[in-house]
Amino acid sequence: MLFGNSAQIDITPTLGTLINGEFTSRYARKIADRLFAKAIYLNDRNTAMLLIMVDICVMKRDFLDPIKKQIHQLTGIAPAQQLIASTHAHSTGSVADLLMGHVDVAYRHFLEKQLLELAKQVVQQEHALKVAFGKVSKPEHLTCRRYKMDDTYQPQNPVLKTVDAIKTNPFGAEEHILQRTTVPDPEVCFVGFKDLDNRWVGLLANYNLHYVGDCERGTITADYFGYFARKITGLIAAPDMVCMMSNGTSGEVNIWDFIEGDRYPKEYHAKSELIGEDLAMAVFENLASLVWDEDASLGLAYEELSLNKRAISPSLLAEAVKLVGLTDYEAVSYTDADLYDKVYAREQVLLTDVPEEIQFPVQCFRIGSIRIGGLGGEFFSASGKALKAASDSYFTICMANDYVGYVPPKEEFENGGYETWRCRSSFLAENSEEKVRDCLMEMIRKSN
Repeated sequence: MLFGNSAQIDITPTLGTLINGEFTSRYARKIADRLFAKAIYLNDRNTAMLLIMVDICVMKRDFLDPIKKQIHQLTGIAPAQQLIASTHAHSTGSVADLLMGHVDVAYRHFLEKQLLELAKQVVQQEHALKVAFGKVSKPEHLTCRRYKMDDTYQPQNPVLKTVDAIKTNPFGAEEHILQRTTVPDPEVCFVGFKDLDNRWVGLLANYNLHYVGDCERGTITADYFGYFARKITGLIAAPDMVCMMSNGTSGEVNIWDFIEGDRYPKEYHAKSELIGEDLAMAVFENLASLVWDEDASLGLAYEELSLNKRAISPSLLAEAVKLVGLTDYEAVSYTDADLYDKVYAREQVLLTDVPEEIQFPVQCFRIGSIRIGGLGGEFFSASGKALKAASDSYFTICMANDYVGYVPPKEEFENGGYETWRCRSSFLAENSEEKVRDCLMEMIRKSN
């Protein structure tokens, strides 16, 4: 029999807190909605597991690993049995240094304290649970953001100093677009948890949309993830349940549509609200058809996979070092024509301190017949769809347990584009996606 609980805790930053997720730092000057860390705890008396979703852009394992060790001491749940993931909302507190969006040390300490408190709270009570899996197709809110352009447009690669075959987010160059380059995974997958008296305890959903990002600069918001959670909670009319949306394989997917750009309202937060609430309604309408498992067991697999850092030529590194020495980074602005050159030159220099080989966590949770993968990076739709082919009741939570940045399929490096530009948020060798996918695929197969 399965037992468990859900809980959530407020993690909203104070005004003045650093925000990351863009090329330069921002500072919180208004709070549109509260941010939360949300937990689901499960235990079948043989295995325990903890899933935590955090309203934040990214968390790296230098932040998460010490927290997991403390959670282990507090709860007895081993680090390999914990999945802690970022939603990847881009208007939240900052606990990692990315591009020129810097870490906020005070918020980092605050979030650590709140995550430990959440873990303590969620294991204090247990309910006998039943569990169900569902999915619904919602392709209309997903757009591939990587575009094939006509020959008159030359997408510049600021790292390799070459011309890319595709352009990510071609602002101002819409007339040169030929076509999108991939097809997103349209599924909203979800797992429901009820007690045996049929009261809702929690709901974990998964969608393959990067984020919406329709807020004013300097705003704190949970993006569409928050709107989804609030709407589905209201529709179910279970104020004590904990609802969360996780980020799937959305590495090349957003909803900044450069072909059909007038489909959504333009006011701040209106697109996030529309998308989040529409997804919630789609899930809600499918709840009545769920088949509930009252005797689900748990299983898990975890592996640390060795992956290599992508190389750069000595001449390109020397050019980057020279440019960094000539750049006043305190004066760098979004309006600079050479912004990318300056930012990515700094990234090449900083990457010299990253080891040539890293350990990458690969995780698979089994809840009855449901499988959930956990990967610590931004993976493309092709990766997620390939993994789903191994199990009908499966989805991938990305930005889980670490953040190594983009991990595109090998062939995408030939195309270039933002997701492939070498930096601290895209630094792994070209064969990394295949290694990770093969490892997780084997975990899924062995769990069947």
